[in-house]
Amino acid sequence: MSGFDPSTSPKTGMAGLTENWRSDLQSGFLVFLIALPLCLGISVASGFPPSAGIITAIIGGIFVSRISGSHLTINGPAAGLIVVVLAAVQALGEGDALAGYRYTLAAIVVASMLQMVMGIFKLGRLGAFFPASVVHGMLAAIGLIIIATQTHVMLGVTPNPGSLFSMIAQIPHSLLNMNTQTVLISFLGLEILMVWPLINTKIPAPVIVVLVGMLFAWHFGFNEKSVTGGANYLVAIPDDFLSGFAFPDFSKITTLAFWEAVLSISLVGSLESLLSAAAVDKLDPYKRTSDLDRDLTAIGLGNLICGLIGGLPMIAEIVRSSANIGHGAKTAWANCFHGLLLLLFAVLFPRLIQAIPLASLAALLVYTGYRLASPKAFARVKHIGTEQLLMFLVTIIGVLAIDLLAGVALGIVVKLAINLLRGVWPRNLFKIHFTIERQANGTLVVKLLGSALFSNFLPLKQALATLEKGKTIIFDFTEGYLIDHTVMEFIHDFRLNYEAQGGQCQKIGQALETFSDHALAARLMTADDRT
Repeated sequence: MSGFDPSTSPKTGMAGLTENWRSDLQSGFLVFLIALPLCLGISVASGFPPSAGIITAIIGGIFVSRISGSHLTINGPAAGLIVVVLAAVQALGEGDALAGYRYTLAAIVVASMLQMVMGIFKLGRLGAFFPASVVHGMLAAIGLIIIATQTHVMLGVTPNPGSLFSMIAQIPHSLLNMNTQTVLISFLGLEILMVWPLINTKIPAPVIVVLVGMLFAWHFGFNEKSVTGGANYLVAIPDDFLSGFAFPDFSKITTLAFWEAVLSISLVGSLESLLSAAAVDKLDPYKRTSDLDRDLTAIGLGNLICGLIGGLPMIAEIVRSSANIGHGAKTAWANCFHGLLLLLFAVLFPRLIQAIPLASLAALLVYTGYRLASPKAFARVKHIGTEQLLMFLVTIIGVLAIDLLAGVALGIVVKLAINLLRGVWPRNLFKIHFTIERQANGTLVVKLLGSALFSNFLPLKQALATLEKGKTIIFDFTEGYLIDHTVMEFIHDFRLNYEAQGGQCQKIGQALETFSDHALAARLMTADDRT
């Protein structure tokens, strides 16, 4: 990509629609096929009505795509928010699911305001403060929770309400009392999700899962049956989709549980959105860069609307965004088309949605949860370094044993403790020291003094963002001490983007010790000056 010419990027606005509508419409249609079952499944798993996820994807596609700071991200509900939304519904509703739903809508409204404030005050960069292994640990824990809760749905059994560990403990009981027809649909769905991508077809696997599930549900007469506890076998949405709107109840705004829900929704939603948008930028064939602060503000505004009319909170979703790029999207109009198609389908064909079995949606979610918490995820973190695996595991245990916010906080505390044990001076923990000098030939030398860590490198990130393009940049680590994995990963990504735009980057300085053989592992440099 060296020498990439930004002038070849697709146009934006109405000019971009005129230029790229064919490719964007095609990609939007394929993303719509993927999004429909996922929106329904995420809604049900979150304790919301099935239509809530569709409402969110429609708003994210039609409205947020027009004001966001990204080019190819797809906005909508995501599996990563299932845990926090379901916890809010249960804690605020105290056994009354409908009341919990309306209280949680109020929490979404307040959380959206926090997101907008973060975007307006340009706090999108704070997403970089969270170490990568802590974020991956949070997502892996969410994956495990999804698997534990959705396994019961796959088995066709409604467990007794309780904690996560209660849900896990009840799995043997659900296995002994499983519904064989439901199990057939759900496990056939899992097999399709694993095998279908190997066929190399353009038809998304979730579509086949839903179609096969609908066929078996019709054959088994699911429309006339109900499972233990009164839950339906099939998706339940109103015949008139527009009548499915609900409104928030703010009567619990003074309670601790309400504000815990607000903080969890705003933190997890914002963090996932920022990380997803940054990841999508790496996949963009035109190497465009998202305005993360504008993106966060737009998502906050979208969530405000969702909370006011009965939708789930949205994020910039990485899986659907990757599919969007893979199917040839050029501009944000692809996101808009995906939202328009969801609206048309929900309004015109609600009976088709009502024929989708919950077992198929559970299979989609369990597969998603497995991808978040697969053995490969553990192996990737271990490869970066033993300390990364420790943070990863501590975060998982904290999320599972306490809650999501506590798990993330524990992971960060462990990372700070590791840095102190490795000799970082306390005054260097949150303050970075570096210089940027221009040589006579125009080369820019970025010299690190002391340690560069996840907790202090934001000023370096901001300074590098202001450097002119097309130059040679030398990162001088000869007087550095500890450079952690988060900073190494950032410099690696910066180098790729800078060189894609015609510049060059070099690193000088010999590492005294690296903490694994991974190219971006944390390292101790030769200098003794720790600043």
